[in-house]
Amino acid sequence: MSARRHRATVAVVGVGMALTLAGCGQGSGGSAGSSGGSDGGGGGGDTPSIAFVPKLQGIPYFEAMNAGGEAACEELGCEWLYQGPVEADAAAQADIVRSFIQQGVDVLFVAPNDPDSMAPLLQEAADAGIAVGTTDTDAPNSVREVFVSQASTEGIGQTLTDQMVEAMGGAGRYAIVSCGETAENLNSWIEVQREYTASEYPEVEITEVVYAGEDQAVATQMATDLMNSDPTLTGLVGECTSSAPGVAQAVRDAGRIGQVSTVGLGTPNSIAPYLEDGSASSSVLWDVEALGYLTVWAGMQLAEGAEFEATNDVNSDLSAVEYDEETKTLLLGPPLVLTTENVGDFDY
Repeated sequence: MSARRHRATVAVVGVGMALTLAGCGQGSGGSAGSSGGSDGGGGGGDTPSIAFVPKLQGIPYFEAMNAGGEAACEELGCEWLYQGPVEADAAAQADIVRSFIQQGVDVLFVAPNDPDSMAPLLQEAADAGIAVGTTDTDAPNSVREVFVSQASTEGIGQTLTDQMVEAMGGAGRYAIVSCGETAENLNSWIEVQREYTASEYPEVEITEVVYAGEDQAVATQMATDLMNSDPTLTGLVGECTSSAPGVAQAVRDAGRIGQVSTVGLGTPNSIAPYLEDGSASSSVLWDVEALGYLTVWAGMQLAEGAEFEATNDVNSDLSAVEYDEETKTLLLGPPLVLTTENVGDFDY
């Protein structure tokens, strides 16, 4: 039994039946339950249990992270527990986090919808002896022990901007259709885009930022409204994996391919049809399954009390993963730009 597991067991002693029931529950807004692992509950024996609560379950992006996490646990020897809310709702996500705390998992990772409201829950988990981390989305003002980051904030924000400006021909006006208003990663990227656009592209202007939640149809409607209200708009950025195809769909529906350019953070399968017809110029992303794998690897390090090195050899595909001790950030690598040339190389 790991030291982490021992502390978690001590913390929850005396509530065995309650934990058993919690392991069968879904939490408010939760999905059909956790996947991966033999008992569906919070670990046991010598096998560390690693739980991940995404912003939203059921969308291609987080399902790809789940696939990567499952593969990693199969290789590394851990129990993978995955459950998220069916809507991008901070309260529903918090209920699922509480359930995993009650189960006494060894390691808990969260991609928080609202970093500020999640911070006290991460403290509660740590107080129960659970190792806590964030992945995909950070809660920097929390007790999380590591943030598994998909790419640097500057790298994503600048690459999105470069791709947008290139698609617009070096000049123009673009709007951003984001998702959750409180999502730390999205807001950080947007701040970089604002600063980078102003400093590097004097002939380009960001006109507006709107928020569609995690709903592709809402993103399409918002993008349509933006084009209708501002005929001078020449670009749209979809800031997350639901709004990227959403803004491209709006341009396609409006018959404005070639007039309004779009880029975003679309997953390969969702963005491929829009790249094909030109309603999207490119997608800025990363290997999402690799992010899930790296999350599990980081969880194993936490469970075993191992230190992160400045450069970490995770496996043959992730041979030089950098770790910044000051910010406690494990960095997957630079952003990946998806185009018609390489989008078919990925199947999620």
